[in-house]
Amino acid sequence: MQMRAARIHRFNEPLEIDEVPVPEVGRNQVLIKVAAAGMCRSDYQLLDGYFRDGLPVELPFIPGHEVAGTIAAIGSEVPKSAGLSEGDLVVVNPNWGDGTCRVCHEGNEQLCRNGQLIGFGPDGGYAEYMLAPYDHAISVADQPDARPENLAPLTDAGVTPYRGMKKLRDAGKLGAGRTGVVNGVGGLGSYGVQYARLLGGGATVVAFGRSDEKLAVATENGAHHTVNVRDKSVENVEDELEELTGRRSVDAVLDCAGSTESLALAAAVLAVEGALSQVGLMGQRIELPLFPFVNGEKSYFGSFWGNHNDLTEVLGLASQGLIKHNVVTTKLDDVNTNLEALGRGDIVGRAVIVFD
Repeated sequence: MQMRAARIHRFNEPLEIDEVPVPEVGRNQVLIKVAAAGMCRSDYQLLDGYFRDGLPVELPFIPGHEVAGTIAAIGSEVPKSAGLSEGDLVVVNPNWGDGTCRVCHEGNEQLCRNGQLIGFGPDGGYAEYMLAPYDHAISVADQPDARPENLAPLTDAGVTPYRGMKKLRDAGKLGAGRTGVVNGVGGLGSYGVQYARLLGGGATVVAFGRSDEKLAVATENGAHHTVNVRDKSVENVEDELEELTGRRSVDAVLDCAGSTESLALAAAVLAVEGALSQVGLMGQRIELPLFPFVNGEKSYFGSFWGNHNDLTEVLGLASQGLIKHNVVTTKLDDVNTNLEALGRGDIVGRAVIVFD
Protein backbone atom coordinates (compact mmCIF):
# COMPACT_ATOMS: atom_id res chain seq x y z
CA MET A 1 0.00 0.00 0.00
CA GLN A 2 1.23 3.49 -0.84
CA MET A 3 0.89 6.80 1.00
CA ARG A 4 1.59 10.45 0.31
CA ALA A 5 4.42 12.08 2.24
CA ALA A 6 6.21 15.43 2.18
CA ARG A 7 9.94 14.68 2.21
CA ILE A 8 13.20 16.59 2.42
CA HIS A 9 15.38 15.57 -0.52
CA ARG A 10 17.90 18.41 -0.26
CA PHE A 11 18.44 21.11 2.34
CA ASN A 12 17.35 24.64 1.45
CA GLU A 13 14.93 23.33 -1.18
CA PRO A 14 11.15 22.84 -0.95
CA LEU A 15 9.73 19.58 0.36
CA GLU A 16 8.56 17.16 -2.32
CA ILE A 17 5.22 15.34 -2.13
CA ASP A 18 6.04 11.70 -2.90
CA GLU A 19 4.19 8.40 -3.13
CA VAL A 20 6.02 5.99 -0.83
CA PRO A 21 5.18 2.62 0.77
CA VAL A 22 3.26 2.63 4.04
CA PRO A 23 5.77 1.46 6.66
CA GLU A 24 5.37 -2.03 8.12
CA VAL A 25 4.60 -2.17 11.81
CA GLY A 26 7.31 -3.68 14.03
CA ARG A 27 6.75 -6.05 16.93
CA ASN A 28 6.67 -3.31 19.58
CA GLN A 29 5.24 -0.55 17.43
CA VAL A 30 1.92 0.86 16.35
CA LEU A 31 1.11 2.13 12.88
CA ILE A 32 -0.70 5.46 13.09
CA LYS A 33 -2.96 6.87 10.41
CA VAL A 34 -2.08 10.53 10.78
CA ALA A 35 -5.06 12.82 11.24
CA ALA A 36 -3.15 16.03 12.05
CA ALA A 37 0.47 17.14 12.12
CA GLY A 38 1.52 20.43 13.67
CA MET A 39 3.95 22.67 11.81
CA CYS A 40 6.74 24.08 13.94
CA ARG A 41 9.34 26.71 13.13
CA SER A 42 11.93 24.03 13.88
CA ASP A 43 10.61 22.17 10.80
CA TYR A 44 11.60 25.22 8.76
CA GLN A 45 14.96 25.24 10.53
CA LEU A 46 15.42 21.52 9.84
CA LEU A 47 14.90 22.21 6.15
CA ASP A 48 17.37 25.10 6.08
CA GLY A 49 20.08 23.03 7.81
CA TYR A 50 19.96 24.56 11.30
CA PHE A 51 20.06 21.09 12.92
CA ARG A 52 22.37 19.47 10.35
CA ASP A 53 25.23 18.98 12.81
CA GLY A 54 23.31 18.33 16.03
CA LEU A 55 20.58 16.12 14.56
CA PRO A 56 21.85 14.69 11.27
CA VAL A 57 19.25 12.90 9.16
CA GLU A 58 19.51 10.58 6.18
CA LEU A 59 17.77 12.03 3.14
CA PRO A 60 15.12 11.75 1.82
CA PHE A 61 13.35 12.27 5.12
CA ILE A 62 9.82 12.99 6.42
CA PRO A 63 9.64 15.78 9.05
CA GLY A 64 6.81 16.48 11.45
CA HIS A 65 6.98 15.90 15.22
CA GLU A 66 3.52 16.97 16.42
CA VAL A 67 1.19 14.11 15.58
CA ALA A 68 -2.33 12.98 16.38
CA GLY A 69 -4.04 10.11 14.62
CA THR A 70 -5.74 6.73 14.90
CA ILE A 71 -4.07 3.37 15.38
CA ALA A 72 -4.18 1.43 12.11
CA ALA A 73 -2.17 -1.63 13.18
CA ILE A 74 -0.58 -3.01 16.35
CA GLY A 75 2.67 -4.96 16.56
CA SER A 76 2.61 -8.61 17.59
CA GLU A 77 4.41 -8.04 20.91
CA VAL A 78 2.51 -4.99 22.12
CA PRO A 79 1.13 -6.05 25.51
CA LYS A 80 -2.59 -5.99 26.15
CA SER A 81 -1.85 -4.01 29.31
CA ALA A 82 -0.96 -1.05 27.04
CA GLY A 83 -4.70 -0.66 26.53
CA LEU A 84 -4.37 0.16 22.84
CA SER A 85 -6.78 -0.95 20.13
CA GLU A 86 -7.07 -0.35 16.42
CA GLY A 87 -9.09 2.79 15.79
CA ASP A 88 -8.02 4.50 19.03
CA LEU A 89 -7.26 8.21 18.75
CA VAL A 90 -3.76 8.89 20.11
CA VAL A 91 -1.12 11.57 20.27
CA VAL A 92 2.54 10.66 19.92
CA ASN A 93 5.05 11.52 22.63
CA PRO A 94 7.81 12.51 20.19
CA ASN A 95 10.90 11.90 22.38
CA TRP A 96 12.17 8.35 22.37
CA GLY A 97 15.06 7.65 24.74
CA ASP A 98 17.28 4.59 24.84
CA GLY A 99 15.75 3.61 28.18
CA THR A 100 19.09 2.84 29.79
CA CYS A 101 20.76 6.15 30.69
CA ARG A 102 20.36 8.28 33.79
CA VAL A 103 18.10 10.89 32.20
CA CYS A 104 15.81 8.19 30.81
CA HIS A 105 15.57 6.61 34.25
CA GLU A 106 14.62 10.06 35.55
CA GLY A 107 11.85 10.18 32.97
CA ASN A 108 13.49 12.83 30.79
CA GLU A 109 13.76 10.94 27.52
CA GLN A 110 13.85 14.21 25.61
CA LEU A 111 17.36 14.76 27.02
CA CYS A 112 18.73 11.31 26.09
CA ARG A 113 21.88 11.65 24.00
CA ASN A 114 21.28 8.22 22.45
CA GLY A 115 17.60 8.81 21.86
CA GLN A 116 15.51 9.76 18.85
CA LEU A 117 13.13 12.63 18.17
CA ILE A 118 10.45 11.88 15.62
CA GLY A 119 10.59 14.21 12.68
CA PHE A 120 14.30 14.73 13.39
CA GLY A 121 15.48 11.11 13.17
CA PRO A 122 12.72 8.58 12.58
CA ASP A 123 10.31 9.71 9.87
CA GLY A 124 7.63 12.02 11.20
CA GLY A 125 4.04 13.02 10.60
CA TYR A 126 4.09 14.92 7.31
CA ALA A 127 2.68 11.73 5.83
CA GLU A 128 -0.53 9.74 5.83
CA TYR A 129 0.97 7.05 8.09
CA MET A 130 3.84 6.82 10.56
CA LEU A 131 5.29 4.38 13.11
CA ALA A 132 5.73 4.91 16.83
CA PRO A 133 6.77 2.73 19.79
CA TYR A 134 3.58 1.56 21.48
CA ASP A 135 4.57 3.14 24.81
CA HIS A 136 4.82 6.57 23.15
CA ALA A 137 1.26 6.47 21.80
CA ILE A 138 -0.97 8.17 24.39
CA SER A 139 -4.71 7.63 24.19
CA VAL A 140 -6.79 10.79 24.08
CA ALA A 141 -10.13 9.06 23.99
CA ASP A 142 -11.13 10.88 27.18
CA GLN A 143 -10.73 14.34 25.66
CA PRO A 144 -14.12 16.10 25.53
CA ASP A 145 -13.21 17.90 22.29
CA ALA A 146 -11.07 15.28 20.60
CA ARG A 147 -10.17 17.25 17.49
CA PRO A 148 -6.81 16.03 16.16
CA GLU A 149 -5.83 19.50 14.92
CA ASN A 150 -6.04 20.78 18.50
CA LEU A 151 -4.38 17.78 20.11
CA ALA A 152 -1.35 17.43 17.84
CA PRO A 153 0.27 20.79 18.77
CA LEU A 154 0.11 19.93 22.47
CA THR A 155 2.98 17.46 21.95
CA ASP A 156 5.45 20.33 21.36
CA ALA A 157 3.95 23.82 21.15
CA GLY A 158 1.78 22.94 24.14
CA VAL A 159 4.21 21.01 26.31
CA THR A 160 7.45 22.96 25.70
CA PRO A 161 6.35 26.26 27.32
CA TYR A 162 4.59 24.27 30.04
CA ARG A 163 7.88 22.70 31.16
CA GLY A 164 9.64 26.06 30.91
CA MET A 165 6.97 27.75 33.02
CA LYS A 166 7.14 24.97 35.61
CA LYS A 167 10.86 25.72 36.05
CA LEU A 168 10.01 29.34 36.87
CA ARG A 169 7.24 28.32 39.24
CA ASP A 170 9.35 25.71 41.01
CA ALA A 171 12.19 28.22 41.41
CA GLY A 172 9.80 30.49 43.31
CA LYS A 173 9.85 33.29 40.73
CA LEU A 174 6.08 33.51 40.24
CA GLY A 175 3.29 34.43 42.64
CA ALA A 176 1.30 37.38 43.90
CA GLY A 177 3.12 40.69 43.65
CA ARG A 178 5.48 39.38 40.97
CA THR A 179 5.58 40.02 37.24
CA GLY A 180 6.16 37.33 34.63
CA VAL A 181 6.83 37.96 30.95
CA VAL A 182 6.18 35.66 28.02
CA ASN A 183 8.59 36.85 25.36
CA GLY A 184 7.44 35.97 21.85
CA VAL A 185 3.80 35.11 21.10
CA GLY A 186 3.96 32.54 18.33
CA GLY A 187 3.03 28.87 18.41
CA LEU A 188 4.67 28.37 21.81
CA GLY A 189 3.99 31.75 23.35
CA SER A 190 0.25 31.56 22.77
CA TYR A 191 0.25 28.57 25.13
CA GLY A 192 2.91 30.10 27.39
CA VAL A 193 0.65 33.02 28.30
CA GLN A 194 -2.03 30.56 29.41
CA TYR A 195 0.42 28.64 31.59
CA ALA A 196 1.61 31.88 33.15
CA ARG A 197 -1.96 32.38 34.34
CA LEU A 198 -2.57 28.74 35.29
CA LEU A 199 0.73 28.25 37.15
CA GLY A 200 1.52 31.85 38.11
CA GLY A 201 -0.11 31.96 41.52
CA GLY A 202 -1.50 35.42 40.91
CA ALA A 203 1.51 36.90 39.13
CA THR A 204 0.92 39.76 36.70
CA VAL A 205 1.41 38.39 33.17
CA VAL A 206 2.91 40.57 30.44
CA ALA A 207 3.38 39.44 26.84
CA PHE A 208 6.18 40.84 24.68
CA GLY A 209 5.80 40.56 20.93
CA ARG A 210 6.61 42.23 17.64
CA SER A 211 3.13 42.05 16.11
CA ASP A 212 -0.09 43.64 17.33
CA GLU A 213 -2.02 40.73 15.81
CA LYS A 214 -0.08 38.19 17.88
CA LEU A 215 -0.33 40.34 20.98
CA ALA A 216 -4.11 40.38 20.54
CA VAL A 217 -3.97 36.58 20.82
CA ALA A 218 -1.95 36.97 24.03
CA THR A 219 -4.68 39.19 25.46
CA GLU A 220 -7.35 36.68 24.47
CA ASN A 221 -5.31 33.96 26.19
CA GLY A 222 -5.07 35.80 29.48
CA ALA A 223 -2.20 38.31 29.40
CA HIS A 224 -2.88 41.23 31.73
CA HIS A 225 -0.73 43.55 29.61
CA THR A 226 1.13 43.48 26.29
CA VAL A 227 4.11 45.39 24.95
CA ASN A 228 4.99 45.61 21.26
CA VAL A 229 8.79 45.62 21.44
CA ARG A 230 9.45 46.09 17.73
CA ASP A 231 12.05 48.83 17.12
CA LYS A 232 12.01 49.84 20.81
CA SER A 233 15.02 50.34 23.05
CA VAL A 234 15.32 48.68 26.45
CA GLU A 235 14.54 52.04 28.03
CA ASN A 236 11.36 52.35 25.94
CA VAL A 237 10.24 48.90 27.08
CA GLU A 238 11.08 49.71 30.71
CA ASP A 239 9.00 52.89 30.43
CA GLU A 240 6.00 50.88 29.22
CA LEU A 241 6.48 48.28 31.94
CA GLU A 242 6.52 51.02 34.56
CA GLU A 243 3.35 52.55 33.17
CA LEU A 244 1.58 49.17 33.06
CA THR A 245 2.84 47.49 36.24
CA GLY A 246 4.46 50.21 38.33
CA ARG A 247 7.87 48.57 37.93
CA ARG A 248 10.64 48.81 35.35
CA SER A 249 11.78 45.20 35.86
CA VAL A 250 10.22 41.73 35.98
CA ASP A 251 10.75 38.63 38.11
CA ALA A 252 10.48 35.91 35.47
CA VAL A 253 10.76 35.60 31.71
CA LEU A 254 9.73 32.66 29.55
CA ASP A 255 11.52 33.29 26.27
CA CYS A 256 9.75 31.57 23.38
CA ALA A 257 11.79 33.18 20.61
CA GLY A 258 15.44 32.49 21.37
CA SER A 259 16.74 35.28 19.16
CA THR A 260 19.71 37.44 20.07
CA GLU A 261 17.40 40.43 20.45
CA SER A 262 14.76 38.71 22.57
CA LEU A 263 17.31 37.26 24.99
CA ALA A 264 19.15 40.55 25.34
CA LEU A 265 15.89 42.29 26.19
CA ALA A 266 14.91 39.56 28.65
CA ALA A 267 18.24 39.83 30.46
CA ALA A 268 18.03 43.64 30.56
CA VAL A 269 14.61 43.81 32.23
CA LEU A 270 15.17 40.97 34.69
CA ALA A 271 15.02 42.04 38.33
CA VAL A 272 17.37 41.05 41.14
CA GLU A 273 16.83 37.33 41.88
CA GLY A 274 14.87 37.03 38.66
CA ALA A 275 14.97 34.02 36.34
CA LEU A 276 14.98 33.52 32.59
CA SER A 277 13.66 30.24 31.20
CA GLN A 278 14.45 29.77 27.52
CA VAL A 279 12.58 27.44 25.20
CA GLY A 280 12.96 29.27 21.86
CA LEU A 281 15.67 28.31 19.38
CA MET A 282 15.85 30.97 16.68
CA GLY A 283 19.47 31.96 17.26
CA GLN A 284 22.77 30.14 17.73
CA ARG A 285 24.26 31.73 20.85
CA ILE A 286 23.25 33.43 24.05
CA GLU A 287 25.19 36.26 25.69
CA LEU A 288 24.22 37.34 29.19
CA PRO A 289 25.64 40.34 31.11
CA LEU A 290 27.94 38.61 33.58
CA PHE A 291 28.14 41.02 36.54
CA PRO A 292 24.38 41.81 36.71
CA PHE A 293 23.63 38.08 36.69
CA VAL A 294 26.19 37.32 39.40
CA ASN A 295 25.67 40.24 41.77
CA GLY A 296 21.90 40.15 41.23
CA GLU A 297 21.81 36.37 41.70
CA LYS A 298 19.75 35.93 38.56
CA SER A 299 19.15 32.50 37.04
CA TYR A 300 19.10 31.09 33.53
CA PHE A 301 17.26 27.86 32.74
CA GLY A 302 17.50 26.01 29.49
CA SER A 303 14.30 24.04 29.02
CA PHE A 304 13.95 21.48 26.23
CA TRP A 305 10.61 20.11 25.05
CA GLY A 306 8.87 18.06 27.79
CA ASN A 307 8.79 14.57 29.23
CA HIS A 308 5.96 12.03 29.35
CA ASN A 309 4.57 13.39 32.61
CA ASP A 310 4.68 16.98 31.34
CA LEU A 311 2.68 15.92 28.29
CA THR A 312 0.09 13.99 30.27
CA GLU A 313 -0.33 17.01 32.57
CA VAL A 314 -0.96 19.24 29.55
CA LEU A 315 -3.44 16.73 28.17
CA GLY A 316 -5.13 16.73 31.58
CA LEU A 317 -5.49 20.50 31.49
CA ALA A 318 -6.91 20.26 27.97
CA SER A 319 -9.38 17.58 29.05
CA GLN A 320 -10.70 20.02 31.67
CA GLY A 321 -11.20 22.72 29.06
CA LEU A 322 -8.44 24.91 30.52
CA ILE A 323 -6.40 25.32 27.33
CA LYS A 324 -7.39 27.54 24.43
CA HIS A 325 -6.15 26.49 20.99
CA ASN A 326 -5.04 28.94 18.31
CA VAL A 327 -4.85 26.72 15.25
CA VAL A 328 -4.72 27.44 11.52
CA THR A 329 -5.45 24.31 9.48
CA THR A 330 -3.89 23.56 6.12
CA LYS A 331 -3.37 20.69 3.67
CA LEU A 332 -0.28 18.63 2.85
CA ASP A 333 -0.16 20.13 -0.65
CA ASP A 334 0.34 23.58 0.89
CA VAL A 335 3.18 22.54 3.20
CA ASN A 336 5.89 24.64 1.52
CA THR A 337 3.80 27.82 1.53
CA ASN A 338 3.25 27.43 5.26
CA LEU A 339 6.90 26.62 5.98
CA GLU A 340 7.90 29.84 4.24
CA ALA A 341 5.35 31.75 6.34
CA LEU A 342 6.76 30.14 9.48
CA GLY A 343 10.23 31.26 8.51
CA ARG A 344 8.99 34.85 8.15
CA GLY A 345 7.07 34.68 11.44
CA ASP A 346 3.75 35.28 9.69
CA ILE A 347 1.73 32.44 11.25
CA VAL A 348 -0.52 33.55 14.11
CA GLY A 349 -0.94 30.55 16.41
CA ARG A 350 -0.09 27.05 15.18
CA ALA A 351 -0.35 25.84 11.60
CA VAL A 352 -1.56 22.23 11.46
CA ILE A 353 -1.72 19.90 8.48
CA VAL A 354 -5.06 18.08 8.48
CA PHE A 355 -5.47 14.82 6.57
CA ASP A 356 -8.81 13.60 5.25
